[in-house]
Amino acid sequence: MTEQELVRAAAARDTEAFAALVRLYENKVYHLTLRLCGNEEDAQDAAQEAFLSAWRGLPSFREEAEFATWLYRLASNAAIDCLRRGKRQRGNLSLDDEELGLDAPAAAPGPQELAEGAELRSEVARGLDKLRPDHRQILVLRELGHLSYEEIAGRLELYLGTVKSRISRARGALRKILLENGNLSGYLPSKGVKKADGEEGR
Repeated sequence: MTEQELVRAAAARDTEAFAALVRLYENKVYHLTLRLCGNEEDAQDAAQEAFLSAWRGLPSFREEAEFATWLYRLASNAAIDCLRRGKRQRGNLSLDDEELGLDAPAAAPGPQELAEGAELRSEVARGLDKLRPDHRQILVLRELGHLSYEEIAGRLELYLGTVKSRISRARGALRKILLENGNLSGYLPSKGVKKADGEEGR
């Protein structure tokens, strides 16, 4: 079955189809919640809650939406709830290749391209770990969780302008870290968001 067929079947309460979707996405969802929660126990709880929310929400899932994006948003929300409960301090974690959401080229990559892609993801992972917590959090939500500015503002209880400026600052900080390492000068270009002099929170 294709992914779309699995989604349709799971929406019709086919547990085997849903189990197949879980197997397909469990690693990526876990890595996303791990990046946000900062420890394995909370990340596992948040990932489990995300899949439970997906099971409950699938009957009303609209097929024109991207299932992966919808699931990552559920995972991001579950992880943010975990952070708000403040159960544990965030640890220093590393990212595996697939966690970063940096997809391989559409064409089949050669050995050199594969090696360069792995190096890129590794460098970005180390760069993320060096960001200050609020920058790391908001960049993960935007780039890995695929949340819109409005969704991030609502979840973090920030003004929309604050979200945009903080993402811009986070990208700039990550770019600086990567450049200091002597490579990846083209990664994370500014996306039309001007740097603000200050930020306002709610």
